[in-house]
Amino acid sequence: MGRFIGFILFLCGHLLLVHPTVSLPLCSDSTAPSTLNSTLEFCPYKGSVCCNSTQDGNIQRQFQGMNISDPACSSLVKSIVCARCDPFSGDLYIVNSTPRSVPLLCNSTSENSPQSNQAATDFCSTVWDTCQNITIVNSPFAPSLQGRAGVPTNSSTSKLSDLWLSKTDFCNAFGGASTEESVCFVGEPVSLNNTKLPSPPHGLCLEKIGNGSYLNMVAHPDGSNRAFFSNQAGKVWLATIPKMGSGGVLGLDESKPFVDLTDVVNLDTQFGMMGLAFHPNFAQNGRFFASFNCDKVKWPGCSGRCSCNSDVNCDPSKLPSDSGSQPCQHQSVVAEYTVNGSASQPSLATTAKPTEVRRIITIGLPFTSRHAGQILFGEDGYLYFMMGDGGGQGGDPYNFSQNKKSLLGKIMRLDINNIPSSEDINKLDLWGNYSIPKDNPFVEDQGALPEIWAYGLRNPWRCSFDSERPSYFMCADVGQDRFEEVNIISKGGNYGWSVYEGPLLFVPNSSPKESTPIDAINPIFPVMGYNHSSINKNTGSASITGGYFYRSNTDPCLYGRYLYADLYASAIWTGTETPKNSGNFTTNDIPFSCAPDSPIPCSSTPGSPLPALGYVFSFGEDNDKDIYILTSSGVYRFVPPSRCKYTCSLENVTTTVGSSSPTPSPPSQASRSTNSWSCLVLLLLLLFTCG
Repeated sequence: MGRFIGFILFLCGHLLLVHPTVSLPLCSDSTAPSTLNSTLEFCPYKGSVCCNSTQDGNIQRQFQGMNISDPACSSLVKSIVCARCDPFSGDLYIVNSTPRSVPLLCNSTSENSPQSNQAATDFCSTVWDTCQNITIVNSPFAPSLQGRAGVPTNSSTSKLSDLWLSKTDFCNAFGGASTEESVCFVGEPVSLNNTKLPSPPHGLCLEKIGNGSYLNMVAHPDGSNRAFFSNQAGKVWLATIPKMGSGGVLGLDESKPFVDLTDVVNLDTQFGMMGLAFHPNFAQNGRFFASFNCDKVKWPGCSGRCSCNSDVNCDPSKLPSDSGSQPCQHQSVVAEYTVNGSASQPSLATTAKPTEVRRIITIGLPFTSRHAGQILFGEDGYLYFMMGDGGGQGGDPYNFSQNKKSLLGKIMRLDINNIPSSEDINKLDLWGNYSIPKDNPFVEDQGALPEIWAYGLRNPWRCSFDSERPSYFMCADVGQDRFEEVNIISKGGNYGWSVYEGPLLFVPNSSPKESTPIDAINPIFPVMGYNHSSINKNTGSASITGGYFYRSNTDPCLYGRYLYADLYASAIWTGTETPKNSGNFTTNDIPFSCAPDSPIPCSSTPGSPLPALGYVFSFGEDNDKDIYILTSSGVYRFVPPSRCKYTCSLENVTTTVGSSSPTPSPPSQASRSTNSWSCLVLLLLLLFTCG
C-alpha cells in the first residue's frame, strides 16, 4: 500500500508540473485566423481575422436588426458583435469549454496576464452603465442565450435593466478576467502586452555524448533519464542519458537493440524508418508505434491502397517509373508493436517483439521522394501522422497536397485506442485499423477524407508540440526551390503548397496535371523560415529540420525560444515570439560551438569556426526538457553557455565549467490548483478506502 501511495504522490508531482494551454490566435470554430490585406467593410478588423466578407455582412445585418437608437450604446454593441472576427475569438466565445452568445467582457485582469495592459478597463461595467436603459431588439444579452437565470420576459425588444436585476448579475453572466491562460474583450481587437524575452543568446553551446546516427529520439514515457533512439535502417535502442555536467556519454549498446525491424524496413536514400512513438500509457499497456517505408517487391507484407487512384484523378498505370521503381511499389506504413510478455512490467522492458500487433495504416507512394513519416501523440491522446506530397518533378504535379481526397501533403489525426471491426473499416472506407476522432475538421465534409487535420504541406520534416503550450503545434516544411518554413499547425489549416512555397507564389517549371487557382485558397503563411539564398552558398541547397521550444533551465537565455536548423548544418536559428502568445516571431541565426570539455571530442569543420556536425537529421527532447541534435556525426546536447565561454545574464554566475546546469526560475506559470485538488482527493480516497 505504501508503494502505491508513493506512486500516487509521484504521479501528482508530475501533474503539478503540467502547464495549462495559454491563449493562441484561434477562431471560435477551432480553425486558424485568415489573413486580409484590407479592413472588413463593417467590422473594424484587418490582417489576422476570423471572418470573411460573407460573415462580416451577416454580422452587419444582425446589428442593424437590433435598432439601437443611442449612439454610445450602439458603438459598444457593434464592437461586441464584431468580436466574432477577432483572431482570439476562440478564447472569447468559449470559456471553460462552454460556448457563449457574446464574448467574455473584461471586468478585471491578473498581473501575469499577457493582456494586462489592455484589460485593465472594467468594460463589462461600461456596457451596463451605457446600455442598461436602451432598447435592443433581439438582444444578445438575453439570459436564455447565456444559459443563466434573469428577469422573465416574453418580448424580443428589451433593455438590460429588463433582463437583469443589477449590474452585478449582468457581469456575473457576461464578465470575466483576463488571466495568464485566457483573454477577454474590451471593445476593441484583443492586443497582448509587448513583453519580450531576454536578448537572444550570444551562442549555443553543445556537448557530444554519442557517436551513433539516428533519426528519432523519444523520451521514455515513465519520466526516467532514459530515451529511445532509432536509425533509418529500422533499429531502435533504449539508452540511458548521462546527467548534465557529469562527463558521461550515452548509455547505449549498439549490439543489443530494443527492437530490430530491418527485415521489413526498406532502406535507401529516401526510404527507411521515419518515425517512432510510444503510447502515452506505455508504462501500463506496452504499446508503441513505428513509421517506416517498405517495398512490395522485397516484402509480401508491404501491401496497401495506392494514393494515386480515381478519387484524386490519378491513374497509376500512366505514371512514369521513378528511379527504377513502379508507382506504389513503395509504401508508407504505421504499425503497432508491444513489449508485453518481455518483462513483468512494460516500463521495465529492455526488448520488444519485432512482430506487428496490427497495421494502423498503409499508403502507397506514387513516387520515391517526399513522404515525411513522423508520428507523434498529442495531449489529446490521438496519433498525428505527417505525410509529404508524394514527390514527382515540377512541384506537386497531381496537386495531391491541395486535394482533400488525398492523404498526401497532409497531417492526419487518428484514434488508435478505438479500433473498428473489419466490417466497419470497409464500410467507412478507412485506410487501416483506426477510428476517426469526432472533432476532426472534415468529418462532415463529403469532399474530404476525415483523417485530415491539416493540409497544403510539401514535406513536413520534424514537428513538435510545445510542452508548456500544447496548442503550439509546430511543423517545419521543406521547400522546393526558394523557401524553408516553420508553421503553427491549426485544425483544418491550409498551408498553401503548391500554390505557395512559404509566403512566395510557386511557379512550377512545367504545367502540372492538376492545380488549384490562387483565389480558391486562403493559406496560412509560415511564422518562421529562411530563403535558400541566405544559407551557406557552398552547399547549393537547403532543407529545414524542425525542432522544439526550449523549456529547459540549462540555458536560461534560450528559454521559450523555438529552435530549428538546416540539414546541411550550416545554421541553427532561434525563433522569439513577441508579444508572447501572439504568433508573431522574429528569428536569429545563432553561432554554436562545442564545449572544450565535451565527453566525446568534437571534430572541426575545415575553414569554419563551426563544429563538424555533418547532416542535422532531427532534434530530440528528454524528460528534463533538455534538447538534443541528432546528426550524421553523432548525438549532441545543449549545455550551459558558459562552458563555451558564451555569456548569458540569467545564468548562475557561480556555475563552473563542467558542473551541473544552473537552475534559475523560468517564467512564472499558471495556477496548478486543479491538479493539486485532484491529487488531494485521490490521496484521501485511498487513505479512507484502505485505512
